[in-house]
Amino acid sequence: MNDDTIGLSRRKMLVGLGAVGVASAGAGLGTTAYFNDTETFEDNTLTAGSLDLFVHVDYSEDQGSYAQYSTPPGSFINGNVVGQLVDGEIVTQEGEGLSIRVSDLKPGDSGEGEFCFSIVDNPAYMWMCGELTANDENGMTEPETDDDETSGGDLADAMEVTVSYCTPDGEKGEEILSGSLADVMDALIEGVPLSGDGDASAAVADRPAFEGVTEPFVDGVPNVAEQCVCFEWVVPTSVENEIQTDSVRFDFEFYAVQSRHNDGTHNPCVESVEGEGFPELEDSVWHARGIYGDGGGAANRELDIRLPDDTPVHSGNENVAWPNGQPVPFELTIDGGDAKWTVDGSEVTVSPAPMPTSDTVVVMAKASSADSTIEVNDIAFNGSSPTGANSVSADGNVGEQQKVSLSTVAFGEGDVITGTVTMSWPAGSPPNREGLGFRIDV
Repeated sequence: MNDDTIGLSRRKMLVGLGAVGVASAGAGLGTTAYFNDTETFEDNTLTAGSLDLFVHVDYSEDQGSYAQYSTPPGSFINGNVVGQLVDGEIVTQEGEGLSIRVSDLKPGDSGEGEFCFSIVDNPAYMWMCGELTANDENGMTEPETDDDETSGGDLADAMEVTVSYCTPDGEKGEEILSGSLADVMDALIEGVPLSGDGDASAAVADRPAFEGVTEPFVDGVPNVAEQCVCFEWVVPTSVENEIQTDSVRFDFEFYAVQSRHNDGTHNPCVESVEGEGFPELEDSVWHARGIYGDGGGAANRELDIRLPDDTPVHSGNENVAWPNGQPVPFELTIDGGDAKWTVDGSEVTVSPAPMPTSDTVVVMAKASSADSTIEVNDIAFNGSSPTGANSVSADGNVGEQQKVSLSTVAFGEGDVITGTVTMSWPAGSPPNREGLGFRIDV
């Protein structure tokens, strides 16, 4: 059976602050002279703060009589530096993160890892991200052919994984995620916010942050926050020949983002990029749209869901009384297999909805009527804003079509995309024939 690789990495974030000193002088009026005094403040220094994340790793695996393995005591990751404690001294090496390889995997094998955090100098919100980078078949043996009629690897679906909060001494707390490796990595690719008090049900915004420490080690012992994250995997004994020769690769990343002047909704696991024109998604399944164009008739203020060829996939159109120059909220979700598209209280539903397959969500704004504009603001995925742009606007004077693409977002059951849209036009001159509109492609 081929090797499995677990890649672990993290990124260091630096935060700074600046200030400007202002000096003032005053004078009193008199008949012959001014009273005056001067105080001098010299050699003033403002030093930017810092935020530096150390991830301490304690991992072991049990493969019965074949092999036992554990990471060396005091193993840690700090940026592209991997290190460990040797006789109380820190030994480091440059690298691309910590990799753990599991060989000759068999049903019944298991492993577990504990990740604890030293956030040096400042408290921070923590995020856990991940990605399944390979799930390979690697050929088919005769026994596997008898049990497995699929193409592609089966190991990611066969491995059972649990991610939970735990204490530095390994005591398990609330569960964060569980399921097959494939399911867990699907969730981690979009980012999972971590709570500093181990509350798995904490809201994203203003959740408890992880406390900061003055140094990552004290007397040769990791100086960590009170909450750690534990990762457990097992290949159940019920799994049979379908996993023979299969292999998987996956990555974990942990991010620390300063909690000062921050509500914790910024998601470093999801990146967004601005662009022009219509989205180019070969695997787009459908799009939700809202348009305004006063061409006469009730259907011109539309709210609907359509296939890529613009065919509606629900019955009828919902009217929206778009207010001029005022933001209105929107929400797109998949709930119980149904797609629900709501703008300012008006809703259309597709039941059941075709499940999206793209790993990108695109939000587009269009303005083609002169002197009209549209702004889509505060775009959020599951309550968190992406790294990069979270808004898009278009100007009818130049006939714009603008978009924001959110990468690594697999929109599916239970996911929610929210934001606000503001359409503006000259008083008494509403846009004509779909002159303003926006849509979300999934």
